[in-house]
Amino acid sequence: MSDNELGLFLRNRREALAPADAGLPAGPRRRTPGLRRSELATLAGVSVEYVTRLEQGRDRRPSPAVLSALADALRLAPAERIHLHRLSKGADGNFTCMGGALPNRVVRPPVRALLDRLEPAPAVVLNRLSELLAWTEGYERLARPLGLLDGDPPNLAQWVFTDPRAKEAYPDWDHVADEQVAALKQGPFRADPHVAGLVDELTVTAGPVFADRLGSVPGLPRANGIARLAHPEAGALRLSYETLELPADDDQRLLVHLPADEATTRALDTLTGRHPGALRALPTGA
Repeated sequence: MSDNELGLFLRNRREALAPADAGLPAGPRRRTPGLRRSELATLAGVSVEYVTRLEQGRDRRPSPAVLSALADALRLAPAERIHLHRLSKGADGNFTCMGGALPNRVVRPPVRALLDRLEPAPAVVLNRLSELLAWTEGYERLARPLGLLDGDPPNLAQWVFTDPRAKEAYPDWDHVADEQVAALKQGPFRADPHVAGLVDELTVTAGPVFADRLGSVPGLPRANGIARLAHPEAGALRLSYETLELPADDDQRLLVHLPADEATTRALDTLTGRHPGALRALPTGA
């Protein structure tokens, strides 16, 4: 299994950037919609051979100036630039931001109070192992019928990859699976023994559907979007989600769901037993 996360990320972003978005003509006989290595090299002011070495993992320590030039050429967003920086700094595995700290399973009282304020919205606090630590009653009513809360502690990544009910619940399961792998792979994840242990476990228990994604999905999950859910009690749901990172010392994130349309609003009202209007659908395009 490759551990060339820096090269994977660079190649993924190069192949995802359309020539027109980089100010280049598409030209004839283009095999892929993304940039060629030669085009990225020209934009970044480096050689094609150097781009090749980076993508193949034969050079894992580009200088800050080269890293910045590549980020500019690839039109990376701020979060992507931070991720690229972390990958380059963590290439040798001698330093990790978390050190040897155990995954935090204690949710601070102010965060629990915030969850109370979010009722009846489905909201949950997770740590870096994707363990579910605390949630709203709205999330309980949404997740319990799916079997998502059966573990001790429940683990979102394990449920997605090892529980058959996950594929029934998510019509877009492949996308959800990609996002779960990306969440586990944020930063040089192999240097974290706790995340690496979970990854090894899922490689065995889930098999190729997990292992193959390790080599193809870069570690940068979407912080927001819309998830479709086929709920056994509430029916078809469209949920808008936002991921909010808590302070670094918490080592946790808050995942909040809101209805993405009026039908989902009514379904969640019924599911949570709240009066109509307790949750409102987000405006189109939000």
